[in-house]
Amino acid sequence: MVRIVRAVGVMGVYSLVVCVIIEQLGWDEYVMLNTSIFSLLGVILSIFLVFRTNSAYDRWWEARKQWGALVNNTRNFAIYVDSMYPEEDQDTRHWMAVHISNFCLALVEHLREGTKLDKLVYLPKEERAAYENKDHVPNYISQQLFKKLAADHRSGTLNEGDYINIKAQHQSLLDILGACERIKKTPIPFSYAVYLKMFITAYGILLPFALVTSFHFAAVPLAMLLFFALLGVELLGEEIEDPFGLDCNDLPTGDIAHTIKKNVFEILEDRKPVESHERELYEKVF
Repeated sequence: MVRIVRAVGVMGVYSLVVCVIIEQLGWDEYVMLNTSIFSLLGVILSIFLVFRTNSAYDRWWEARKQWGALVNNTRNFAIYVDSMYPEEDQDTRHWMAVHISNFCLALVEHLREGTKLDKLVYLPKEERAAYENKDHVPNYISQQLFKKLAADHRSGTLNEGDYINIKAQHQSLLDILGACERIKKTPIPFSYAVYLKMFITAYGILLPFALVTSFHFAAVPLAMLLFFALLGVELLGEEIEDPFGLDCNDLPTGDIAHTIKKNVFEILEDRKPVESHERELYEKVF
């Protein structure tokens, strides 16, 4: 919002200067731009903006669906573990709860600036050293989970049917990981975004010249209003196209991950994890 207010303020000052010069110097007869041309340009610009915002929202909504699937699949994974392993095997239950939770917690920061190990729970020093040597921590955690399942299958702890069923739940974690990385690493094409900004800027620069002959000094607020509408839609699309950050319009992935952690520990250990969680602070846009 700050960027919009500043840009609209600059547009207001610019429009006022244009209006004063044209009105005071009597250049009205030399500035006779046909407003129908601007109407046509506005239609073309609106088509570009619709595509821009739709593409950005599709990315945001796809990310939300993936994290919703992650919630469901981790619960299913935990229920499968709870059903397939003996109730007295508390070590395995705890190990699974920790690694499923840490997969989600690691994924949150992996989609931002990189995994922060301090965000993970129940991480022993020896395991932390192994994690520090990995560039892709969520992938490493999923590998550890599968190694555990495969070892238990070979030892006979998991029968063939249980192994096939739980393997599908594990695979879904990697599918979601890959889908989120695809969203993160495939932004709106740079040339398209630059072209749209240049189009809006050029439209805004010429707008006061088209309005001043018909509306005189009333062209200033009109130009500001039109520029606000166009620029606001463009910046809205820019704001939501990367849904994994900490802006107020981004997905609360950190809070979702901690919800998964609580659910998994309740399923496998009938309790909440000891670690407390402070709600993430998202950057507000004024």
